[in-house]
Amino acid sequence: MLGVLQWFIGLGSTVFLPIVIIIIALLFGVKLSKAVMAGITVGIGNIGLGLVIDLLSSNLGTAIQKMGEKYGTSLSVMDIGCGVGGPLAFSTTLGISIIVVSLVLNLLFVVLGWTKTLNVDIWNFWYPAFLALVANAVTGSVVVGVLAMVVALMLQWLLADLFQEKISNFFGYPGIAITHMMALSGVIFAIPVNWLFDHIPGLNKIDGDAESIGKKFGIFGDTVFMGLIIGIVVGIFAGYDVAKIGQLGMTTAAVMKIMPKMVAMFMEGLMPVAEAAKAWTNRHLNGRSVNIGMDAALTVGHPTVMTTTLIMVPVSLLLAIILPGNKTLPFGDLAFFAFAIALMIPFFKGNIVRSILGCSLYMVTMLYLSTWLAPVITNVFKLAKYNVGTSGLVTSVNCGTWPVALFAGTLQTVGVVGLVVIGAIVLGLLIYVNKIKKADA
Repeated sequence: MLGVLQWFIGLGSTVFLPIVIIIIALLFGVKLSKAVMAGITVGIGNIGLGLVIDLLSSNLGTAIQKMGEKYGTSLSVMDIGCGVGGPLAFSTTLGISIIVVSLVLNLLFVVLGWTKTLNVDIWNFWYPAFLALVANAVTGSVVVGVLAMVVALMLQWLLADLFQEKISNFFGYPGIAITHMMALSGVIFAIPVNWLFDHIPGLNKIDGDAESIGKKFGIFGDTVFMGLIIGIVVGIFAGYDVAKIGQLGMTTAAVMKIMPKMVAMFMEGLMPVAEAAKAWTNRHLNGRSVNIGMDAALTVGHPTVMTTTLIMVPVSLLLAIILPGNKTLPFGDLAFFAFAIALMIPFFKGNIVRSILGCSLYMVTMLYLSTWLAPVITNVFKLAKYNVGTSGLVTSVNCGTWPVALFAGTLQTVGVVGLVVIGAIVLGLLIYVNKIKKADA
């Protein structure tokens, strides 16, 4: 069974995601021809998103790595990036087994009414699997790793349920829940920080959403033009010549224009499935709503998300250099910050000023946590027999989030009992949010 699953994952997300969408659509009663077209359309959108992200990472990513080498040479812990998280997780038995565990347990929870999220974002099962590997690395026990996997999955569904309505309304995705746990982690930080911003005189009066900025500043507030300028600035700081600076500027501008169109195609394929899921639950689950869990890639094309992400590149490098005690050099994750901060934007009300300030504060916590977690993350790579190409400590800035710190810190201080308590609390919250609170309402 594990061999079959490993083969399936080995097909790549551009192949297995359309297959999963087709199967889910058929289960919800969508006609075969419509289900096949939905799967193909999602696959095309996924390929398009991949091409745009590759375009961004191979151009802007190379430039910002040169910036890192130029300005952050005193930092000793290398950010190897979350991009290796999937291959790392799915190269282990824990990582492969999570596919069966998640799908079966998730379906059971949906039927029991303990979650509204049916997660089909198989690729991003890697994050709960990564938490399981962290538990395994800390304790040396595969059994504790399996327990951590179950707790992480329940936590993922809880966060998706809690924030689905706000995120769905902001991005305009009815019936869709974002289950990308790395992205969901930032919401817990954004909510209290936005409350603080609401109570700071002056800052609480600034209207800084993308549309307002566009109206006030004309071409200078247009996200495509901002992409051009940011690309040029990064090229200058990377030490590029004039031709490369111009090329980087145009590439970054192109990403700002193309990304939303690829997301729209992705959603075009998902909408028939979401509508069929709603109709199916109305018939078979007493009208109880079920949301289809998908990747945060659907949200990164939003103008405020893209603008904030690009501005965070130089900000993160500056913070890494000036923060006392930080040892992490942002490197591999510089081109993937969008996936860590995308879901924070709705809770900053789409306000670019708040988003930049809030995400900068979040970056401070991520740098310190990724520094502290570096020994654990390095052990995870060793556990998976993954060659990271370095003999020193490695980490991932985007994995320097509170769930990783919570699992690692709890197991290091309290042990497996603490993990059981966390699991019981998460399960209780799932039941409260989806059964008790709903019944009271």
